[in-house]
Amino acid sequence: MSSDLVIVYHRQPYEEVERDGEIVRIENKSPNGIVPTLKGFFGRVDKGAWVAWKLSETPSNPDFERVIEIEDSYGKYSVSRLPLTEAQVKSFYHVTSKEAFWPILHSFKEKYDYDPVDWPTFREVNWAFAEAAANEAAQGAVVWVHDYNLWLVPGYLRKLRPDLRISFFHHTPFPSADMFNVLPWRREIVESLLACDVVGFHIPRYAANFVGVAESLFDIETGPREPVNPDFVKEGVALNERRVAEVLTFRDHKVRVLASPVGVDMDFIEEKAALEDTQIRAREIRSEAAGSQFVLSVGRTDYTKGGTDQLMSFERVLDEHPELHGKVRLMHVSVSANRNMTVYEGIQNEIEATVGRINGRFGSFDWTPVTLMSRAIPFDDLVSYYRAADVCWITPLADGMNLVAKEFAACRSDLRGALVLSEYAGAAVEMGSAILANPFSHKSMDKALLQALHMPENEQEDRMRHMRDTIRKYDISAWAEDQMAGFAGFDDPA
Repeated sequence: MSSDLVIVYHRQPYEEVERDGEIVRIENKSPNGIVPTLKGFFGRVDKGAWVAWKLSETPSNPDFERVIEIEDSYGKYSVSRLPLTEAQVKSFYHVTSKEAFWPILHSFKEKYDYDPVDWPTFREVNWAFAEAAANEAAQGAVVWVHDYNLWLVPGYLRKLRPDLRISFFHHTPFPSADMFNVLPWRREIVESLLACDVVGFHIPRYAANFVGVAESLFDIETGPREPVNPDFVKEGVALNERRVAEVLTFRDHKVRVLASPVGVDMDFIEEKAALEDTQIRAREIRSEAAGSQFVLSVGRTDYTKGGTDQLMSFERVLDEHPELHGKVRLMHVSVSANRNMTVYEGIQNEIEATVGRINGRFGSFDWTPVTLMSRAIPFDDLVSYYRAADVCWITPLADGMNLVAKEFAACRSDLRGALVLSEYAGAAVEMGSAILANPFSHKSMDKALLQALHMPENEQEDRMRHMRDTIRKYDISAWAEDQMAGFAGFDDPA
């Protein structure tokens, strides 16, 4: 049976673990994440399918199960698995996507590396995804493609199946034409995206940048620039955009440009935060802080996250404010993005060296200023840390959205705690009641942390109430409804 909705994403929709010498598939532990969210869409159609890749040493092995049927709490659906060799994965994902595309998307031109890119392999892998989606889709079905490593899928898919409705969602920032057009494959990429019926982004600025890139590369007709939802315009946020075109026409084909921020599952997080075990653990964490204010930072070991810049801000604050010695502790969680990728070499060492220097300069037998954690914290535990923190400090240099900031606010039904948020995180356009910091300014970073540490309780409550109202209004359900409206909003897919 063909599928009404085909989701194309690089990851498989389950976790594979080894038990008693066999690989078994289990549901993702937490329903709060993009994969469970996407699977939730299968409940809205009669038949759904998922396309992903799976590592294989022998892709031509006839015993490899390319299509499997899954039944879990989200229902029954097919998973079409593309067998890729380690060399293909390295070329398509680790090199082309992460060393060429990733730095450009986040406006780090100096990190861009063109030389090792194997473009024919990138095309080959994207073609395989498109073929698998075309095979799974019913007549007139929706195919929903996710993220930049599958940029060429829409163009190939349109040629294979002109009857389909094709939607593409970017989970990263999208830069202006001055930055994006560094990519030598820019016309091929954007021409593929213009084969979609809907191209989605987190915030209006990224949508506006895409329109600008398309206008720079092709003769397109741009619809009127419509006012942005006022809930996504916050004064003082670097990523503000006040008007954006919502429709493009390219070769007589209309493309809807959608800006819709991914949210969190507010109800699920609140339930977790209210559990007795969570409350007990949060009190233990507070006790371990021994009367110090507890600052929590959670991110990945990636140059876009600005981990070292944040630590250096903490060092400056301690240097200039000796009255804080022994009275504040920072837990810096920096999870390695991928140890196999050369682009991340050295970042972990830099973070570790900075933490060592701070602890060496200011620490004592009774007080360690910074605790560094380089492993992922299970979500149940992370909720306890959110509940215990006096300050959540999230200051990426560039970030498509940042769900950590939203998770922190979702946990704080007690209306306590202060959030310091980079104005270069997509979430800042929704969370203007956070203390906004410019991560490229020492003065702004240091001042924001001090303001958070000294914030009176009534101000904490006012700011937290506003943030929670917004993230509840634009939670994961709201994002799902926006996407479904986009799927249904065009009559002629050709």
